[in-house]
Amino acid sequence: MSPTDEQQEGRLPFWSQWPILLGLTLTWGALWQDFSPGVLLAGVMFSVLVLWFYRLPRVHFSDRFNLWHILVFTLTFLGHVVAASVSVAWDAITKGPRIVNSVVAVQLRSHDDLIVTLTGHALALVPGSLVIDVDRPSSTLFLHVLDAKDAEAVERFRQEALRTEAAIIRAIGTKADLQLVQDDEARRAGAASRRGKA
Repeated sequence: MSPTDEQQEGRLPFWSQWPILLGLTLTWGALWQDFSPGVLLAGVMFSVLVLWFYRLPRVHFSDRFNLWHILVFTLTFLGHVVAASVSVAWDAITKGPRIVNSVVAVQLRSHDDLIVTLTGHALALVPGSLVIDVDRPSSTLFLHVLDAKDAEAVERFRQEALRTEAAIIRAIGTKADLQLVQDDEARRAGAASRRGKA
């Protein structure tokens, strides 16, 4: 981590980590299977102690929360999980050990740790793919992908991964990351249009 990163993290106040605090509090309630005010208050207290005691690097959360794109991402993600579950089950029955796997490198557009982490988790939760390594400086995810037997299948997965990243950025990403996605999509659309005219 560079000195600049450390300085930026040092400038983030403790209460800027409220999403983590909220998540830990809800996890506390879920563990106790009780969401009464007393249990949640105890969860807040223990969550504050955990965040304060362990002194983890501060996560920079975006000020953008687009509820519509959050809903779109959630429904799309659930659809992918169902479709991939059926596909993996069918491949296991019909192909078995003949399935060809690949390790695919996907260079993301965002360098935000939160976006990279959420994208990796979203891809890993869909059956058929698993994150095996992350190169933080280049924001590259390395994934083990089931039934990716040729370059065309690998490229399809790579484009799906970038669409997942774009959906997360549209939901909660920074304005700078959103601009990166829009610029990249405009460039790709222009390239496709030129190929169509050629």
